[in-house]
Amino acid sequence: MKINTDGVLLAALAQSESPKRILDIGTGTGVLALMLAQRFADAKVEAVEIDQDAAGTASNNFMHSPFKERMTAHCTAIEDYLSPEKFDLIVSNPPYFVNDFKNANFKKEVARHASFQFFKDLVAKTAFLLSEKGKFWFILPPKQADFVINESVEIGLFVNQIVSIHSDQSKPEIRKIVCLGKESSLVHHSDFYIYEVQNQYTTAYQALLSDFFLIF
Repeated sequence: MKINTDGVLLAALAQSESPKRILDIGTGTGVLALMLAQRFADAKVEAVEIDQDAAGTASNNFMHSPFKERMTAHCTAIEDYLSPEKFDLIVSNPPYFVNDFKNANFKKEVARHASFQFFKDLVAKTAFLLSEKGKFWFILPPKQADFVINESVEIGLFVNQIVSIHSDQSKPEIRKIVCLGKESSLVHHSDFYIYEVQNQYTTAYQALLSDFFLIF
């Protein structure tokens, strides 16, 4: 699970106006954080990861990147993470299987499974860490995304944007990428398609990831 479609789509689509401080919650091996460091050349990027091995890999990846002076990995749970400064952009590709069968592999269980309480805690901590004009972007399956949206409304975060991700134009949405902020605005809703036909990426997908993937 070092690189996945959910993560790269989130990192490529997330927007914030000239962010100076970025936080990646649940960074895994650091792919999202590295993509954001590449996109936003003036930003300092913090990354939080609860799994010790993954956090170590992320830190090593940061140190061997062109962005090493601007990147830091922390091995901690987000609820225990402390920062003296707020963030202009926060992203998360969180665990999403809720009340489902658990994976026999413990590391995959931690990476993939979550409780509804986890989502409540994630939203509350994000609201605390977000600057007044900051944006929180996350990606989840539709059911879990809607739960997070409802929780966000309860604590004063507003939906600014929703991108419905489809495998192709004949399929229903499989993921939602959602942008939340502290300022209310009209909600911009769009659709994004990964495949034109089987095994053939759309032009939009290729253009979005051409700065990151050697195959495009």
